[in-house]
Amino acid sequence: MLRLEHVSFAVNGKYILEDINLTIEDNRFTVITGPNGGGKSTLAKLIMGIEKPTSGKIYFNGEDITDLTIDERAKRKIGYAFQQPPRFKGMSVRNLLTLAHGRALDEEHCCSYLTDVGLCSKDYLDRDVDSSLSGGEVKRIEIASILARDVELSIFDEPEAGIDLWSFAKLVETFQKLQKKSQQSIILISHQERIMQLADEIIIIEAGKIKTRGSKDEILPSLMSEFDTCEYKR
Repeated sequence: MLRLEHVSFAVNGKYILEDINLTIEDNRFTVITGPNGGGKSTLAKLIMGIEKPTSGKIYFNGEDITDLTIDERAKRKIGYAFQQPPRFKGMSVRNLLTLAHGRALDEEHCCSYLTDVGLCSKDYLDRDVDSSLSGGEVKRIEIASILARDVELSIFDEPEAGIDLWSFAKLVETFQKLQKKSQQSIILISHQERIMQLADEIIIIEAGKIKTRGSKDEILPSLMSEFDTCEYKR
């Protein structure tokens, strides 16, 4: 279980997030949405330890992880997929997936993870995760590396950004599979209705605060009308 207590984050005295209280139960698919600049990505980075809260506490499985490093949180089985993934010159896709898995990973399983994110596996296994790959390709490979890990909490920051419609459809299928397995908690930041339709819960963050939260049946009807306004357009 993930719990945030009175978490705030400020830069130069300006609050990006203010007094966030949030509990996410185990084996839940949670989608976080809201206007651009509202604090969604910042919240994800605070959970992963990329940023440190100005105040408040973050707990995971009952342990205070507020001051733990990214590596220490990863050891506690928290995974994170960046909106703009890093590149690794000299690191092949095959080696990245094996490293993420933590032990020997055969070619069949490597291919399976790549197929799940819409990549033709044979074309990518021995390529380096470097500048020769497009932004969308790197993003999908990073998501595949999260799938290869044994995690209890996965955080995905706008996984649909920068990928084509076919690959997006494959990602939706992947998240559907993850949801049905219910073996981990998923926090996914997205503006996409198809992804929100998978959610157990939708949380709207606006102006650094939780505006509302509830089931997709409670939130989606009113939210869809707001998506036609400019503040929700990407």
